[in-house]
Amino acid sequence: MDARGVRLRRTAGLIAVPLVLAACNNDAPEPEAQQTEIPEELQTDEADAPAIAVDGIGTPMGERVATLGLINKRNNLSRDIEIRPGESQRFDDVIVRLYACERTAPWEEIQQTGGFVQVFVNERPEGQDDRLWNRVFSGWLFKESPSLNVVEHPIYDVWLKDCAMSFPGEEEAVADS
Repeated sequence: MDARGVRLRRTAGLIAVPLVLAACNNDAPEPEAQQTEIPEELQTDEADAPAIAVDGIGTPMGERVATLGLINKRNNLSRDIEIRPGESQRFDDVIVRLYACERTAPWEEIQQTGGFVQVFVNERPEGQDDRLWNRVFSGWLFKESPSLNVVEHPIYDVWLKDCAMSFPGEEEAVADS
């Protein structure tokens, strides 16, 4: 390549850089509205919920709050979900249902935080035109051992981040320190 060709390539490169940078503005597109209503066939009733024994120690089950992480691996969008036992929340094609949220008492040696979760995904089965809600996960998720029980789905991932609850005596221990 002669000197003239090299100068033309450099000039073209210098012109292209500002054009590319001008196209990269920080104005993100408005997010689309999400479907958040739980389909009638997946709505739960108190009678449908599994019986969970509570011995009266710690926060009552209905007052606990679990924080779950949800990621869509296709578009890399993630969100935190705050949900109480017995509740379901829908995010587009995913429904997350929490039945229980537990953590070990502070005086126990090994600390564990867990939640019993069900995940439903609205998918189109191969060879069919209609979309169906499929339960892709039902079981305990553990914060300290996320690989122990995993939501196996090619698009969505759900994991437990925390279970907000307290035990008798925790308040005094925090106040004393």
